[in-house]
Amino acid sequence: MSNIRIIIADDHEIFRKGLKVVLARLKNIDIIGEATSGDEVMNLLDESEADIVLMDIEMPRMNGIEATRQISQKYPDVRVLALTMFNNDHYIQDMLDAGAKGFLLKNVTKDILDKALNSVATGNTYYSDELFNFFTKKITAETVDNKPGLSLTRREKEILQLICDGFANKDIAKKLSICERTVIGHKSNLLSKTGCRNTVALISYAIKNKLVEVWRS
Repeated sequence: MSNIRIIIADDHEIFRKGLKVVLARLKNIDIIGEATSGDEVMNLLDESEADIVLMDIEMPRMNGIEATRQISQKYPDVRVLALTMFNNDHYIQDMLDAGAKGFLLKNVTKDILDKALNSVATGNTYYSDELFNFFTKKITAETVDNKPGLSLTRREKEILQLICDGFANKDIAKKLSICERTVIGHKSNLLSKTGCRNTVALISYAIKNKLVEVWRS
């Protein structure tokens, strides 16, 4: 796998410097730019090719939510991974709606950051455990809103459960002894049947409608 090209977007210089030190310890990572605002991110993307933008939310001039929205529209192949201290539902939902492929809190460990970057770089999503637990509690408390006549095959149910358990496409393929392309096809069918736009929405839908088992420690 080629190196993951990353832009760091955060208006706090000390945090950026610390993050660069951590990223330098990871394999296959190239930091190709730094930005202190959303508009600087857009300028960098106009001049260079990035795979992932590590995006803070609160920044001057253009915040991370608006920048993520513009990236999703103008550079759909660039993936945004939110890295922020804010974990309230307002910020989380706004970033997801804007097109972020992952959401991490700034207290994240090096290993989790590495896992998240590689997951997002390969087309999957990644969210801090704290956020998944938050969504689970929030969603299970809501009213069930299942689609009338929704019918899932046995294989779709198996894959849906594994998606909600946090497994990436390649791991699901290995567990079920099928090819990754088949997993992607089933996931596409699940998104179409449920009317969900992305994996996070699919997980939320599955939990909300009790289509999967939710395990709690």
